[in-house]
Amino acid sequence: MVFNVQTEAPPLNEDASGALRVGGSRVLLEIVVRAFRDGATPETIVQRYSTLELPDVYAVLAYYLRHSNEVEEYLAKREQKAEQVRQRIKRAVNEHCIRLRFIRFTNICYRLQPPGSPCVTTC
Repeated sequence: MVFNVQTEAPPLNEDASGALRVGGSRVLLEIVVRAFRDGATPETIVQRYSTLELPDVYAVLAYYLRHSNEVEEYLAKREQKAEQVRQRIKRAVNEHCIRLRFIRFTNICYRLQPPGSPCVTTC
């Protein structure tokens, strides 16, 4: 009997934003890897994320274990992107807060207080 060995690419699909999704699901590679690092078994990961299939999780984890440097590099880049997004959100919130302070300042100072009175508000 001849056993035909076939190589398969890991079941990872890149979405429009450059994120890697596992199998046909929307579950991110970093979520599966993080769960595995935290001690979850492939079976537990599939239970947590019902859109995953067990063979896909095993295949992705095998790829992670064999190519940890490449996966770690990808994860580091994803974390950098996430930090940039957090900073953008923080700046936007700060700008929004400044606008709200200005609106409060003008409403309070010009409608409720005599002109020239000091006015301090917080966001």
